[in-house]
Order: sequence, then structure tokens, then C-alpha cells
Amino acid sequence: MSQLKNSLPGSRIVEYGAHFFSAVLSPMLMPTYGVFLVLWCSFLNANPVGDRVAALMVVFGITCILPIVFIALLHNFKVIKDKRLDERAERSIPYVFAILCYVAAFFYLDHIHAPQWFSAFMAGGALACAVSFVVNLKWKISAHMAGMVGVVTLLFELHNPTNRLEAFDLSWILWISVLLAGVLGSSRMVLGRHTLGQVLAGAANGVVCVKLAMMMLG
Repeated sequence: MSQLKNSLPGSRIVEYGAHFFSAVLSPMLMPTYGVFLVLWCSFLNANPVGDRVAALMVVFGITCILPIVFIALLHNFKVIKDKRLDERAERSIPYVFAILCYVAAFFYLDHIHAPQWFSAFMAGGALACAVSFVVNLKWKISAHMAGMVGVVTLLFELHNPTNRLEAFDLSWILWISVLLAGVLGSSRMVLGRHTLGQVLAGAANGVVCVKLAMMMLG
């Protein structure tokens, strides 16, 4: 992988770009992005802005802030060596905590009477984390791609004309998300975090788990 980096023109810029996309498309941010898309791009955008912002902030706290704090504590107490969790062996405990966070977010959305298909997105995230946890015992899988493609799958469901969920035409947002998924997968490989197989496995994990959850609970 280092040879790949060195052979690319402007390799330093490419590497910086890969770090940037890995950060802004972190799996810990995907639930928040998904909730934002639902609350502002589906028929749920008719709800008061204050209510939507409150729901978004709660989900952000549960699925992003809490995991960040938890990983920082694991690092502080020397349970893990690297906060980026590049080592497969260090991902198991954070995966379990992520599952709990997704489950908590699912019950929160259910508590505020969100539509079942909306809550199902969080259930799909929990299922994807559970699959990643099991696979991670033997093989490294891309959590970044699972999260990103999970959001792409959510957008497909919103845009599906038979579902009648979108508040306006989401075609351009959908195709931008597909492009970003490709950029993210390439970024993970450029940085040497994953192989092509691990990236594709993560993508498959995201689409299957979110689609399955939305079919069963939506």
C-alpha cells in the first residue's frame, strides 16, 4: 500500500484528502447524517424545527459523543493503544459499545413516536455493528463503509417512489452519496486501513443490514 501512495502524483495531497474524508465520513457521524436526512428531506420536515433539532442532537450525543468519550477512556486506561482503532484486536469492545448506542438511539426514536421505518434505520446500524463485531474476531472489516453505505441505502428508501417518503426529489443527494461512498472506500485503501475485500465487505454489511431492518420493521 505504501508503494501505491508513493506512485500517486501529489501523493501528500491525496493522503490528506483521504484523511479528511475518513474523518468527515466517520461511522460515528453516520447516524447523525441519516437522522438529518430523514428529518429535513422526508415528509417529517413538516415537524417544528425545534423538535427536529432536539431529536438530531440527542441522536448525535448517543451515537457520536458517547462513543468518542468511551474510546478516549479506553485509551486513557491503556485498554487500547490507538484511538483510531486501526488494530483489529482493539475493535471488539468499541463495537459492543456501538451496538448499545444504536439500540439506545432506536428506543429513543421509538419513544418520540418516530415512524417505524425511521427507527429501523438505527436497528440496521445495530445489526451492522453486530455483524462487524463477529467478523472482526477473525478478519478486519470496514466500519466506515458499513456506515456510509447504510446511509446510501436509507436515501434509496427515501427516494423510492413506492414509499412516498421524500419531501422533494432526492436524486442529486442520492448520487452524491454514492460518489462519496466510492471516495471513502478509496480513501480507506489509500491510507492502508483496509483492503479492497474489506471495503466491499463493509459496504455489503451496511446495505444488507439496513435494508433488512427496514423491510422487517418499516
